[in-house]
Amino acid sequence: MASQIRDDIGFYAWVSLADAGASVSYHRGFLAVDTGSLLSRLTPSQQATLRGIADAAWRASEQQLVHLVQERLGPDLFEYRAIARPKPPTPSIPERLIAAH
Repeated sequence: MASQIRDDIGFYAWVSLADAGASVSYHRGFLAVDTGSLLSRLTPSQQATLRGIADAAWRASEQQLVHLVQERLGPDLFEYRAIARPKPPTPSIPERLIAAH
């Protein structure tokens, strides 16, 4: 596993540099609750950052740059991971991610 992803830019950097098959955990918790629910234990700022990371992960998945997986660790506890896919020949990864935004 790579180091912890702190924001959407960090996620994009990881996608750009990751070798096929590499994985990174981008959240541990319950994403649907933690991104904006009153039940979340995260601060509003942390929720906004997590939403940015989750959106970045989704865009990368839509661009076929990563596979998104989750593993159930316990009741209401999951680990969310991105697994890098083989790099496309063109256009560049940053161009694809910017175009998807």
